[in-house]
Amino acid sequence: MAVDISSEFVAEALARLRQRFPAIAMQALGLDFSNRLDLPASVHEARRLFFYPGSSLGNFTPPEARAFLRRLRRQCGPDGGLLIGIDLAKDKAVLDAAYDDALGVTAAFNLNVLRHVNALIGADFDIRAWRHLGFYNEAMGRVEMHLEARGAQSVRWPGGGRDFAAGERIHTENSYKYRQADAIGLLEQAGFEATRVWTDPQRWFAVIHAQAVG
Repeated sequence: MAVDISSEFVAEALARLRQRFPAIAMQALGLDFSNRLDLPASVHEARRLFFYPGSSLGNFTPPEARAFLRRLRRQCGPDGGLLIGIDLAKDKAVLDAAYDDALGVTAAFNLNVLRHVNALIGADFDIRAWRHLGFYNEAMGRVEMHLEARGAQSVRWPGGGRDFAAGERIHTENSYKYRQADAIGLLEQAGFEATRVWTDPQRWFAVIHAQAVG
């Protein structure tokens, strides 16, 4: 069963996979799993394994991440588990370079937020009047992404508006980074035990298989 907030995306993805693997039963579920996770009765409860790839657990605050993992634990059923990717804490210079890359890929991604706001609510953000900032906040243990006003400006939308001072920022995203021991501790607090951990040679990223307990 594939779960994603975009029903269309997950349905299209499974349609392609069914062509390649016709013997595997597949089902799509459009759901915002950041708020709730209720699998249909058609999904057998025995030995459920959740696969959470990438490292987007870091987009939750640690309390939100713990609550999310507890929701997964409740859905695991007998002998279930979780295979999850974790972006590990690393040198600040490495993270700063990753989230403010020289090619400007992350900057384009972040500035695209303003294009969506313009399209969705009819705002008039001038994209050229903003710049991307991405950096590792060591005190908070997270990468932060901001959009900073290059100069004083007024932004309007139907029924409202806002003035921005030069240097004022819009905080668009957080990405928490975990030490391996802290990631395992978070899983244990949610009712799992880490049974195996794989990392790359530099120990920048981890994949953890966590078994449901209790």
